[in-house]
Amino acid sequence: MADEKKQATWGGRFSEGPADLMLRIGESVSFDQRLAAFDIQGSQAQAAMLAHVGIITEAERDAIQEGLDAIFAEIEAGKFHWDKSLEDVHMNIEQALTLKVPAAAKLHTARSRNDQVATDMRLWFKFACDQLDASLTATIQSLVDLADKTSAVIIPGYTHLQRAQPVSMAHHLLAYVEMFDRDRQRVADVKEQANVCPLGSGAIAGTTLPIDREFVAKALGFVDANGNPKCTQNSMDAVSDRDTFIGFAAACATIGVHLSRLSEDFILWSSAEFGFVKLPDAFTTGSSLMPQKKNPDAFELIRGKSARLTGNLQMLLTMVKGLPLTYNRDLQEDKPPVFDSLDQTLLMLDCVAACLPGVTANEAKCAIAVADPALLATDVVDYLVVKGVPFREAHHVVGALVGLSEKLDTPLNKLPYAEVSKIHPQLGEDWSEVFDLERALKAREKTGMPGPKQVAARIAHWRK
Repeated sequence: MADEKKQATWGGRFSEGPADLMLRIGESVSFDQRLAAFDIQGSQAQAAMLAHVGIITEAERDAIQEGLDAIFAEIEAGKFHWDKSLEDVHMNIEQALTLKVPAAAKLHTARSRNDQVATDMRLWFKFACDQLDASLTATIQSLVDLADKTSAVIIPGYTHLQRAQPVSMAHHLLAYVEMFDRDRQRVADVKEQANVCPLGSGAIAGTTLPIDREFVAKALGFVDANGNPKCTQNSMDAVSDRDTFIGFAAACATIGVHLSRLSEDFILWSSAEFGFVKLPDAFTTGSSLMPQKKNPDAFELIRGKSARLTGNLQMLLTMVKGLPLTYNRDLQEDKPPVFDSLDQTLLMLDCVAACLPGVTANEAKCAIAVADPALLATDVVDYLVVKGVPFREAHHVVGALVGLSEKLDTPLNKLPYAEVSKIHPQLGEDWSEVFDLERALKAREKTGMPGPKQVAARIAHWRK
């Protein structure tokens, strides 16, 4: 009889309880108990709606809502007993509520666990997106602060990990700000997608009872900018749709990729071979054997965790791809990857936001690296173009100058003019003035370029 009571929500047609292994593979309360606040919120709105349409009395509604408040207080205090034999967060809370409030037996009227969990998860996604946005904003703030501190530091920009053209360290850092701002928009899009209420869809085909879906949507905050309720429009889609899960995991995976790329830059920059920056001791570790080591472990771990986020997205895509409509038990496995994606993404973002204020630039090392005159070879091309030389011809001319530099083992800007003048008649004696870093950056003041005024304007933009 005990097992029959525990399986009361679906066990009426079964003559015996499930096997122990079935309980173990079927339980989800070990991970979905984190939905408790949202499940209680949804149930309180359900009770209010049932009273609103006259299916339960106002007294029953009040008793149910007060009972749910009491259960939530137990959960918050760590005193609530989670029973795996009751499978999930929903059955655990309902069973506890029924023991306290007889009217709780009416709470599940016109509701299935299918639309119940879909509602819980949409509420959770809205909450999770707000958390992500806050951490993304903090990371952007740290990057902008570091860009402000390093706006006068010039470093080589790289393509193919080869020195390409000079940029300010600030311009490099602000590139990541652009990425994380796009991530904020992606997260906002997921939140908007989640902002539609599936409650009332039932198991698959709604209900014949006179429920008010719009009432419960408004009660739960599923509304548009004007306060109008937003409800799902197809009951079969509502209980089987996992697009928001995939969109959320994709947003987290993209954030992870951006964090991984940033981490790789700081790992390279802090190496002895680059030496552009020094990382704070609090976010580095040593070696158990080599006492001189200072390892960029925080950034390496972030780089590694980005793969975990990609894996979570892949798991969801693979899980859903072969499922027929509507609900299938496979979908119970949809929660661990999105829960993990939130936890890991927040940890990664918060770690970067906390680490960056302690990063310092090694201006001397940066100056040595950026002194390479080859970084301004393209500026010589531009010099010739301004004099009327066609771009392709100018490109070949500078290629010849680089070849001469290698042949004479002489820096590009130190080549004897007697040799330079033989390569092209438009190479005047003033050609070497191109190799001035300050001039080169000041010449790049068009929109999106690394000129000092442009960089300062973007820092001011992000501060707003």
